[in-house]
Amino acid sequence: MQAIQPAQLDTWLQQAAAEAPGVVPVVLDVREPWEMQTASVRADGFELVAMPMRSVPARYLELERDRPIACLCHHGARSAQVAHFLMQNGFSAVVNITGGIHAWSQQRDPGVPVY
Repeated sequence: MQAIQPAQLDTWLQQAAAEAPGVVPVVLDVREPWEMQTASVRADGFELVAMPMRSVPARYLELERDRPIACLCHHGARSAQVAHFLMQNGFSAVVNITGGIHAWSQQRDPGVPVY
C-alpha cells in the first residue's frame, strides 16, 4: 500500500489524472461524524466521501473500484487499515494519507482545526 503526506496530495491528484483522465479521485474520510464536524477538509480537485471506518465493510461497494482513493483519518492508523481492506477487496488505486487530518492542518490548510 502506498502512503502519501498531505503535502503530496496535489502530486498524487496529478498522477491520478494522468493515469485515468476524466476520473475524479476520492478522498475517503473514515473518521467518526463528530470528528468531521470538528475538523473537515474542503474538496478541491477530488470528491470528498465520508464513510466512518466501522461502516466500511457494509458500505465499501458504494465506491467505484477504478477510481483513485486516498484514505484519511485523524493520524493515519485507521485510514491505513481501511486502505488495506479496500486493496484486499479488489481496489487497486488506493493510498493512505499519513498523518491524517492533523498533518493536513500543518501541511495543506492551517484553517483546519487540530483536535
